[in-house]
Formats: sequence, C-alpha cells, structure tokens
Amino acid sequence: MAWFMLAGAIVAEILATTALKLSDGFSHKGWSLLVVAGYGTAFYLLSQALRLQMEVGTAYAVWSGVGTAAIAAIGVLFLGESLTAAKIAGIALIIAGVLVLNLAGGAH
Repeated sequence: MAWFMLAGAIVAEILATTALKLSDGFSHKGWSLLVVAGYGTAFYLLSQALRLQMEVGTAYAVWSGVGTAAIAAIGVLFLGESLTAAKIAGIALIIAGVLVLNLAGGAH
C-alpha cells in the first residue's frame, strides 16, 4: 500500500510542478490553485507512505527521481524545452541512483 501512496504523491507532484510553469508566476488563478492543491496532496500522500513504514531515503529518492525525470520529459514534449545530451545523461544518472538505492536494500 505504501508504494501506491508514493505513486499518488509522484503524480500529484508532477501535476503541481507542471501547473507551476503554466501559472506564469501565480498570475493565472486556476493554475495557481492547482499548484497549491497538487503540492498539498503530494506531501500528504508522501507522509502516508512513510507512515506505512516505507523508509524515508527510499521514498524520497523514488519520489524526487521519478518526478524530476518526468518533469524533464514533460518540458521537452509539451513545453518546448530543448533535449540535450546533458539532460539525457542527467536523467539516466537519476534513474541509476534510484535503482542503486532500492537495490541496496531497505525497500518494503
């Protein structure tokens, strides 16, 4: 169940971060409300994953790593951002780091 909570936290964080870009510095009320609701939901669901005995290092590594990689992809695919070799390498390193942390043990 903790992994489902973490997955929900990741989705909420990705939506909130995308809305943050679209809010144009909080000048668009609808996107701004989605930012606040999304981050609130993300932190609540992350706290529930931790309450269900998921280790904080594992939870945070997966949450931030998957979120970062997804936001980078959304930026390239939908927001007109460039895809460079450095970005690809960075995303690969993030994924590798998350895998190493999970393979090192401690994940429930």
